[in-house]
Amino acid sequence: MRFGPVPLAQAEGAILAHSVALPEGRLRKGCLLDAGEIARLRAAGHAEVTVARLDPTDLHEDAAALAIARALVPDPQQAGLDLRPVGTGRVNLHARAPGLCDVAAARVDALNAVDPMLTLATVPHLQRLAAGEMAATIKVIAYGVAAASVARACAKGAGALRLRPARLTRVTLVETHTDPAARRLDPDAITQRLARLGARLVSHLHSPHREDDLAATLDSVCDAELILILTASATSDPQDVAPQAVRRAGGRVDRFGMPVDPGNLLFLGEMRATPVIGLPGCARSPALNGADWVMERLICGVPVTAADIAAMGVGGLLKESPARGRLREAKPE
Repeated sequence: MRFGPVPLAQAEGAILAHSVALPEGRLRKGCLLDAGEIARLRAAGHAEVTVARLDPTDLHEDAAALAIARALVPDPQQAGLDLRPVGTGRVNLHARAPGLCDVAAARVDALNAVDPMLTLATVPHLQRLAAGEMAATIKVIAYGVAAASVARACAKGAGALRLRPARLTRVTLVETHTDPAARRLDPDAITQRLARLGARLVSHLHSPHREDDLAATLDSVCDAELILILTASATSDPQDVAPQAVRRAGGRVDRFGMPVDPGNLLFLGEMRATPVIGLPGCARSPALNGADWVMERLICGVPVTAADIAAMGVGGLLKESPARGRLREAKPE
């Protein structure tokens, strides 16, 4: 591509590089200059104009952006992502339904390394998206770019993005109590979390905060695809009441504790092929915490292992809720 100032006599058919103010309006950058626009520029006293002119081996910015978008998402329906109309060298990708954005980071990095004029920006891997929310944007910076570079970028980034829609919709919450007269949890914070992905509480069960009682309650759960446990007293050891109750009910505990704060006291297990999350106390608040990351992945059919949780520490220092009982840093006296 050739770029720079040229006399008006040589500008016809080129792309206007910068917007130009005229007495009767404005010529927008990116427009293709025809004879009428050249005449308007000359009448306004301009002798030259800065333009871009594509070489035969170049692609226009819009064609390049659209080619990359189609390589990233060759089947929008299957990928769960919509390609919005192209313009000014940009195509945006939006979620078709609620879910998690699955980003193949190595492919995105490889695409962005091909040519500085070709860029792809995405949300973080496995970030939750609402229906219609933007997942990624492709932007071609120059007015044109070598077709060979676009072809390489398409190959490097092929299939790099997809939406993981919700798979589990039926959730049971089991709450324990140390005092039968204590006020029961208002589950709004939890139901709102679930609703973002189209899931719902099918039951909210209660149990005394004792291992045998909780095990019996867990054993009675039916018609749930995910079980959440919220204890009256913080679970502070792998042998504490809730993890032991899961084992006593025939389940297993795969991971206790996570390197995400708030959310350290989460545990993850399984009962009769149904995933079980022992929620940290911060789940009572609507603020983001580590349990959100685990819950969202499970609801969207993304396996979560002990190793996955152990790898959540980078970026795991989340905003602290003022309602937290014990803050990270003590207030000075």
